[in-house]
Amino acid sequence: MSCVTSYSVFAPSAKFFSGFNKNNVNFSVSNAPSSFFSNLTPSSASFPRLFSCGNILNSRRLVSTGWRCCAAQQSGNSASAASLGSDDSDERVVVLVIGGGGREHALCYALKRSPTCETVFCAPGNVGISSSGDATCVPELRIADSSAVIAFCHKWGVGLVVVGPEAPLVAGLANDLVKFGIPVFGPSAEAAALEGSKNFMKSICDKYGIPTAKYQAFRHPVPAKHYIQEQELPIVIKADGLAAGKGVIVATDLEEAYNAVDSMLVDEMFGPAGSQVIIEEFLEGEEASFFALVDGENAIPLESAQDHKRVGDGDTGPNTGGMGAYSPAPVLTKELVSVVMESIILPTVKGMAAEGCKFVGVLYAGLMIEKKSGLPKLIEYNVRFGDPECQALMVRLESDLVKVLLAACRGKLSQVSLDWSPGSAMVVVMASNGYPGSYEKGTMIQNLEEAENVAPTVKIFHAGTALDSSGNLVSAGGRVLGVTAKGSDLAEAKERAYQAIEKVNWPGGFYRRDIGWRALPLPVQPKQN
Repeated sequence: MSCVTSYSVFAPSAKFFSGFNKNNVNFSVSNAPSSFFSNLTPSSASFPRLFSCGNILNSRRLVSTGWRCCAAQQSGNSASAASLGSDDSDERVVVLVIGGGGREHALCYALKRSPTCETVFCAPGNVGISSSGDATCVPELRIADSSAVIAFCHKWGVGLVVVGPEAPLVAGLANDLVKFGIPVFGPSAEAAALEGSKNFMKSICDKYGIPTAKYQAFRHPVPAKHYIQEQELPIVIKADGLAAGKGVIVATDLEEAYNAVDSMLVDEMFGPAGSQVIIEEFLEGEEASFFALVDGENAIPLESAQDHKRVGDGDTGPNTGGMGAYSPAPVLTKELVSVVMESIILPTVKGMAAEGCKFVGVLYAGLMIEKKSGLPKLIEYNVRFGDPECQALMVRLESDLVKVLLAACRGKLSQVSLDWSPGSAMVVVMASNGYPGSYEKGTMIQNLEEAENVAPTVKIFHAGTALDSSGNLVSAGGRVLGVTAKGSDLAEAKERAYQAIEKVNWPGGFYRRDIGWRALPLPVQPKQN
C-alpha cells in the first residue's frame, strides 16, 4: 500500500476563531472558555484548504501570518504533521479527546494540566469528566461520523485530536481527520490493523523477526481442531478481530478448546470479529504492559505498568478489561525495557514503515516475560492507551502532554524526553456486581468527594457513570470507577487507593483487594504454636 503525501493549512488554536454562538452545539457542562461565546462570526478563512504540493512555496506566506502548514501522509501516517518553520513556543492548543471511559477521563485530566493546553473537549465524555471540570463534554457529537467530527474541529479551532478507543481508529477516523489538516494522535486504519487483526499482527512478527507465541490462523473449525490435537495444553484461542476484550479463551482441556472454536467459527459469538481464529501456544510467565509513543519513524517508551486482567483475587476467574494496575512495574527492569525496545517496538515501527503504513500514536504491547527464558514475547498489540494502565500513568506524568503528542504528530519525538513523578501510582477498578457477565445498571454511588479527600494524591476517574432523573450518581457500565492514588512507593499508593475505596458507598459494586500483589512482599504470617 502506498502513502501519498498532501499538504494542508489549519488554524492551530481557538485564538484564530473570534467566537461562535454557544447554541450551535449542546454541551453537557458550561465550562467552555468564555472567548468561545462572543457574538462575532468566524470568517471563511477559518476553515482549512487543501492545496497541492506545487503550491508549497506559498505556505511561507501563510506561516508568516500565523497559520501552520502541515505535511501528512494520508494513508500510512495518520498524523505525521511537520511544522514548517512556525514558532510553537507560545502555542495554545484546543484539544478534542474521542471516547468516554476511564482512559479518556485520565487523558483529559493530563491534557488539561498541560501548560500548552487552552481547553479540552471530550466526545462523548461522561458525567464524571464533566463534573470534575477536566473537560467540556460534547455528548451529541457523533464520533462515528467523521464529517461531524471534522466540522466540530473546524468550528472550535481544534489543534489536536486524541483518539482513546480502538474502534474509531480501525474505522479510519484518523485518515479522515488528516485529509483536512487536523493533527490527530492515533494511527491510520491501515496501521491500526495491528490491533484490528491479530493475524495481521502475527504476520508482521513473522516477517520482521519479532518474538511471539507460535500460532496458526483458521477460518474453519475442522482443521482448527486437528491443529489443537497436535499441540500441548493449555492452549489459547483468539478471535481475530475486535471483540471488546472478550475474544480470548485459555483452554485447559480439549473440550474447552473445541467449544471455544465452535463458539467463534460456528455460533458466531463475536460476529465478523470471530470469523477467523488464532490458535497459539500458551506462554507461562508474568504479564506486563509496555507503552511507547511513536511518530512514524521514532519511538520513546513510557513508564512501565502492569494490569490485572482476571476478575478475582489471586488472578482467578474470567478475563476482564482490567481490574487494576500500577506503575512502575518492577518486572520491567531497565535492561528488559531496552530489550523490548530493540527486539519488539523498533522492529515493529520500522516494519510498518516498510509496509507503507507508518504508525503514529501509542503502541501498547501486551508482553509475557517468559518463565523459562526471562525474555519478553509479544502477546498482542493495542493501538491506544490501555485501560486502566493509562490512569496510573497519567497521574505520574509531569511533562506537557499536549506538546509531547504534537511532537509525535509532527515526527519530532527524537527531540522529546519525558518527566515522571517519583514513587508509584495504583488504580483499583470498582465494577458492577456480576461483571464481566451480566450486571445491573443504575445502582446508586455515593461519597466520592469524601473518598477523593482521603489524600491530595487521590483521583477518581469515571468509566461508567451517569445521573438518574433525580440527579443521583449511578452506575452505567461494567467497569465504573478507577480509584487512583500516588505514593512514595507502591505500598503507600496501595494504602491510599484502598483507603479511598473504603469511603465509597456503593453496595452494587465490587473490587479486587489484591492489586499489586506481584510487586509487593507478602505479609508476614504469624507463627503457629
